Amino acid sequence: MAANNTIVGTINFITLLLSIPIIGAGIWLANEPDNACVKILQWPLIILGASISVVALLGFVGGCWRITWLLISYFVVMFILIAAFACLVVFVFLVTNKGSGHPAPGRTYTEHDLHDFSGWLRRKITAPQKWDRVRSCLNSTEMCSELNQRYRIAQDFFNARLTSIQYGCCMPPAECGYSYINPTYWLNPNNTAASMDCLQWSNEQMQLCFHCDSCKAGLLANLTQEWRSLDIILFITLGVLICVYLVAFGFALRKFRTGHTPPARHKQDT
Repeated sequence: MAANNTIVGTINFITLLLSIPIIGAGIWLANEPDNACVKILQWPLIILGASISVVALLGFVGGCWRITWLLISYFVVMFILIAAFACLVVFVFLVTNKGSGHPAPGRTYTEHDLHDFSGWLRRKITAPQKWDRVRSCLNSTEMCSELNQRYRIAQDFFNARLTSIQYGCCMPPAECGYSYINPTYWLNPNNTAASMDCLQWSNEQMQLCFHCDSCKAGLLANLTQEWRSLDIILFITLGVLICVYLVAFGFALRKFRTGHTPPARHKQDT
């Protein structure tokens, strides 16, 4: 009995530990400025991770105290949660499978177009009423103003590795041919007909290129990169979680069969 309780406790403790990277992933996204403004993936991850941890505790109670209905509920609900987690991992992979971008003309960084990304992700970001909220949120961050404080020399700025969202929102597209004054102040474009974004650019510090398609594409590029990296961790967690679940199910099934095996009959001496 003590050995069985130890095994049950160990299995559910591992399951509880596996909920930590899921919750942690959601918390990390919630603290990233771009994801904090978009608010798409972080709460599903936090809720899913918290649910797995609660169900793991119920499985521990049901296994250690032999509460059959609680143990059955544990396996059913955990199966549903694992299936939901698997769907989420696959979904994140599918929506981040695009968005490679193209080299910016005459620059060392990559620019992105809206059509580079999945239709679902574009609709979640670029719909007018949604973009107004996201743009206002991004504008309240210091991602553009910090560039002026960090880079005083043009060469340092052009050699810097900025985020896709900073390239898209804080400066005009390279194809417009603007002349650099400082990271967020550009003059004298020589090709305003290159795209509508060339006309959308403003040196007004509260506007910059936040109305540009390049800003939307930069945000999508940032999200895609962060989600893709996160999906690797989630995929590994999912694989371990499935293995632990199968071990727990096999152990419970063996206990059930052992507990319901009738005692062997011994022949009586005549």
